[in-house]
Amino acid sequence: MEQSITKNNNGVGPPFSLLAELTHRCPLHCPYCSNPLKMAAETMELTTQDWCRVLSEAADLGVVEVHFSGGEPLLRNDLEILIQHANSLEMYTNLITSGIGLTTEKAARLKAAGIENVQVSFQAGEAKLSDFIGGYKAFERKKEAAIAIKEAKLHLSLNVVLHRMNLDHLNEIIKLAEEMGAERLELANTQYYNWALLNRERLMPSWDQIERASEIYEAAKARLDRKMEIIWVIPDYYASAPKPCMGGWGAIGLTVAPNGDVLPCPTAGMIESLSFENVRESSLGQIWYKSGAFNHFRGEAWMPEPCRSCDLRHQDGGGCRCQAFALTGDANATDPVCQWAPKHDLIEKAIKGANSNTMIQSSPIIYRRHILNNPLSK
Repeated sequence: MEQSITKNNNGVGPPFSLLAELTHRCPLHCPYCSNPLKMAAETMELTTQDWCRVLSEAADLGVVEVHFSGGEPLLRNDLEILIQHANSLEMYTNLITSGIGLTTEKAARLKAAGIENVQVSFQAGEAKLSDFIGGYKAFERKKEAAIAIKEAKLHLSLNVVLHRMNLDHLNEIIKLAEEMGAERLELANTQYYNWALLNRERLMPSWDQIERASEIYEAAKARLDRKMEIIWVIPDYYASAPKPCMGGWGAIGLTVAPNGDVLPCPTAGMIESLSFENVRESSLGQIWYKSGAFNHFRGEAWMPEPCRSCDLRHQDGGGCRCQAFALTGDANATDPVCQWAPKHDLIEKAIKGANSNTMIQSSPIIYRRHILNNPLSK
């Protein structure tokens, strides 16, 4: 399917990708999970009919790729139906999974339904640490899932979220990806939203850890250049300038949450000052082009100083709105990661703590769980 590049009167083009978060249910309890602190219950999830309509509207809107995610999307009994529907709409399909429940037979059925690529998450390169981080004995089952994916002749990607607990084991992680025959390895340094922000003291690495890991990554990237693509997602807190907000707020992609809320990025629902529309009441096209939430941070009119007069505003778009809200309580604020941000001291304080020899690492890990109230409000 060729994506239309027609723009509306506001200069907004169509989205390129859709992240379909089918459920927040998951067997793992990763303390860095990007799912909201208050997750959607199974009773709130969109039905099969709802999701098929969403996929059709996405294709009509111009979306050319859909990423089925969660939580754990394999917990949905209709996953094959949804993949088949997306495939019939000529959209590229990717499955983002923990691998739990992905048997050889299941992998074959997913391929028959039309899945193109499967991305499996690992928490470390060996069982003991991986199971500890995930809060669930899953490492060997993940390896079995990766083998099943290769046997089904599907493209295999591995994703490992990096942090203080596993960053010193990067060599093992890269070796695991090689052994599994992964075509792509995404090394995503933790971004501090939701559960990760709650666990920041336990997760945030030191500068020395990042430097050592960066050298290992560069060497592996050069060595495996023709064998495996390796992606390194830079940790925001150690950058002098913030990254663009998902390629620009409401610019290239959108997320549909399990309950049907439509978001400019997976974590945007945390911004309490915005009201996000739902696919049960509005079409994707209406939401993408007309909703107040999607238009709120488009362009530059919303920008405060020093963003508005900064020469870098066209590159970073003022930084991440979720990060600004998470750290300052104001989604309109300059992303504190920026070295010129009025609240940059919040980042400096966090970095100082992570690099302190006296930093206490005895605080308990708060594992991801379905909860009724926001832990940060207590």
